[in-house]
Amino acid sequence: MKKRTIKIIIAFILFLVSLVISFENVWINSILYIISYLIVGLDIVIKAVRNIFRGKIFDENFLMTIATIGAFAIGEFPEAVAVMLFYQVGELFQSYAVDKSRKSIASLMDIRPDFANLKKDGKIEKCDPEEINIEDIIIIKPGEKVPLDGTVIDGNSMLDTSALTGESIPREVTVGDDILSGCINQTGLLEVKVTKKFGESTVSKILDLVENASSKKSKSENFISKFAKYYTPIVVVIAILLAIIPPIIFKETEFTEWLYRALTFLVVSCPCALVISIPLGFFGGIGGASKLGILVKGSNYLEALSNTEIVVFDKTGTLTEGVFEVQKINPVDISKEDLIKYAAYAESFSNHPIAISLIKAYGKSIDSKIISETSELSGLGVNAIVDGKNILVGNEKLMKEKNITYEKCNEIGTILYVAIDNKFVGTITISDKIKVDAKDSIERLKRNNVKKTIMLTGDKIKVAENVASKLNIDEVYAELLPSDKVEKVEELIKMKSDNGKLAFVGDGINDAPVLAISDIGIAMGGLGSDAAIEAADVVLMTDEPSKVVDAIKISRKTMRIVKQNIIFAISIKILVLILSAFGLSNMWEAVFADVGVSVLAILNSLRVLRVKKSKK
Repeated sequence: MKKRTIKIIIAFILFLVSLVISFENVWINSILYIISYLIVGLDIVIKAVRNIFRGKIFDENFLMTIATIGAFAIGEFPEAVAVMLFYQVGELFQSYAVDKSRKSIASLMDIRPDFANLKKDGKIEKCDPEEINIEDIIIIKPGEKVPLDGTVIDGNSMLDTSALTGESIPREVTVGDDILSGCINQTGLLEVKVTKKFGESTVSKILDLVENASSKKSKSENFISKFAKYYTPIVVVIAILLAIIPPIIFKETEFTEWLYRALTFLVVSCPCALVISIPLGFFGGIGGASKLGILVKGSNYLEALSNTEIVVFDKTGTLTEGVFEVQKINPVDISKEDLIKYAAYAESFSNHPIAISLIKAYGKSIDSKIISETSELSGLGVNAIVDGKNILVGNEKLMKEKNITYEKCNEIGTILYVAIDNKFVGTITISDKIKVDAKDSIERLKRNNVKKTIMLTGDKIKVAENVASKLNIDEVYAELLPSDKVEKVEELIKMKSDNGKLAFVGDGINDAPVLAISDIGIAMGGLGSDAAIEAADVVLMTDEPSKVVDAIKISRKTMRIVKQNIIFAISIKILVLILSAFGLSNMWEAVFADVGVSVLAILNSLRVLRVKKSKK
């Protein structure tokens, strides 16, 4: 970009000097024009020649080359340089809109663990996960990613599985439990026997899904290339006929006069306005979207967004906060304040998300002096002595295990049963919180002609259906693994119309394959995983679902402006071509007419930059 910009600036300065200053030696002006032309045009000429030998004769490079060389041939040096300068400025704008911000899919390999702690002969050494064999013993410390699939042979801990399954609640594992690579060990030290080599592990399969899905994503052909495929040979043939036939028919006219008209016709035919206005329109749309915290990784994705028919959402971290909160307190023969107090005190020594949510709901500082004893009951809950009282906090199994009579709670979410001195005193419902703008986003999508909204999640069916009903989502599919999500999206893609697009909105590692295979992948960029952000075509930097609606509205506005520019530029181009064919327009008039169209198209494109978050 810097190199191209510098070349344009230098060429433009030389062009202005030669245009404004008339040197005594006229060759100096000509040499300055030629140097200016070579600086900005040599690479275009080389491309045109190279493409001729490859069988691609009639493209925009060929048209630019033959038109400008023709202008030199008849002595119209300024016009030749001006046309090439405008073309290069257009290319400069176009390069901004190119999908260069989308990195290679290989960068997703960063999601895999860099090492595994291999236990061998009583010693622990760091190894590449690919070097670990089945039956090897590995050690996973708190905070580390699980490098390979395996079975726990010693220790117990809480695993964050949300990146793989979408399950919002951390999973407790102990001896005998199977664990998947890609999960994060949260609390305890685990000794694991490897059951699959890295190539067969869950993380490796997800990476393969992403790579394969990316290869299926179709790329729309650039409009300029399509247009030039038909436009260029037509104008070249017309120019040749214009130079040859009239002198034969009209004997009194000179061949040089019609040759001048033919070359003027070629200069006029250069699609500068189109080359500039189309990428500028998309660039304006991308810039406007970025003002709202929406990163669109290429003009092709912005165009695809305008045809969105189906929007598929992940649940955790996308429509919900991904953060646990106490939703309901149901006391029995005790006040709500005391119920949440004793539960918070009992869980106060844990760093489990559920414990954190209880302490947050309690809202007061914990006086550890009144806690005389705490113990974790594996798979059941916790037991603590608080202010001389025996507190039990845990699941339904804990009540049964301690033979405590309790009232079953049918709320949706994680239910904590609380007992004081072996007497049931109530339940606390904890669940993921729905994002503030989620419901409004679904309603706005439907008002903006999105035909169907769907939710896919690895979470439990009851939890998923509860969220879907609150948000008025059309369809919901739950308890899905990453491969299941890919299969489901492939089915949904077949349901849309030929021109319609399916957008998937997600945030976790498990969403990366689906983001890649969708027509448009939209990732939550604020809290989303690196894998999801890399695989996505659009990134919402503020994690707000409402930004999906804003992105679609900006894309549709962009497409309206781009179509206006195309129609306007082509109409004016045809008119000036007709005038030049009849000798009613010279090269300078043609160049200025083209510049005028370009300026108007640029001003029209800049309207896309004026955006604000919509409310309807």
